[in-house]
Amino acid sequence: MSLAPPIEVSVIVPVYRSQNTLRELWTRLEATLSARYAADAWEVVFVDDESPDDSWQVLEQLAAAAPQARIIQLMRNFGQHNALMCGFHHADGRVLVTIDDDLQHEPECVPRLVDTLLEDGHDLVYGVYEVKRHAGGRNLGSALVNGFYRVVFRMPVSVTSFRAVRRELIEAVVRYDLNFTYIDGLLAWNTRRIGMVEVPHHARAGGRSGYSLSKLVGLAMNVFTNFSLLPLQAVSILGLLAAAVGLSLGVWYLLWALLSEIAVPGYASIIVAVLVLGGIQLLSLGIVGEYLGRLHLNVNRKPQFTVRTGPTRRG
Repeated sequence: MSLAPPIEVSVIVPVYRSQNTLRELWTRLEATLSARYAADAWEVVFVDDESPDDSWQVLEQLAAAAPQARIIQLMRNFGQHNALMCGFHHADGRVLVTIDDDLQHEPECVPRLVDTLLEDGHDLVYGVYEVKRHAGGRNLGSALVNGFYRVVFRMPVSVTSFRAVRRELIEAVVRYDLNFTYIDGLLAWNTRRIGMVEVPHHARAGGRSGYSLSKLVGLAMNVFTNFSLLPLQAVSILGLLAAAVGLSLGVWYLLWALLSEIAVPGYASIIVAVLVLGGIQLLSLGIVGEYLGRLHLNVNRKPQFTVRTGPTRRG
């Protein structure tokens, strides 16, 4: 993370296709934070995830006019979670807040998340929605991600992209050099002191979400493949069951062969071999997969992000 002296709050905004909402987002964040903190005690870190519109030009204008607006541009589109990791690396706040760029989250709710975090002794607080305003497909995908999260991490938490996090937790998270980054999984790996506070959720101010249903399904699968060995364990169990069924059927076919006439000689032995060996192969595949999965989690070293420009400095 940044070696600059810590300030009170850093708000991190991953930016993608949001040229029409950035100015209003900044205006509302500036009004909210300046009413609460001294001018040198807060910042907003915008991370442009290689947005194809004019978002970067808007950010340059904001940064030129306000010292608290810090901007970073990535070399290509790495995805929202990787962009957030970039923001974590460069933010200076004792508390870091993540918020979307589309005005679905109310900037005025940032102090509520920060207060809940500090007063209730949490390491992480999610702003959970009173009523979701996503499109139908997005709601389904979000439900799938949350369901997988609860299964893998065994915590009854609703995960959203509106979060407040202590710096100490972020310092632990940024040590993970994983390409397929899932922020909430990394956070859950390091703490169980997680709180929630209800916040309003609004329809998008414009454009469409960068998260399609297929991308959310992919994110849900990443929860399993990157943070759990459950799929591989399921394959092992499947192989064991297949071996047991094969053995049972093998005994039945052998008895049938001994007690009755079978038209094709060798039929029983072939069935036994196919079923038993097939089950053993699946079981072996699951065991080998356990080790490969652990190796994959430890040696995946592709870059999380590459910075083209920035970060600009406060003041």
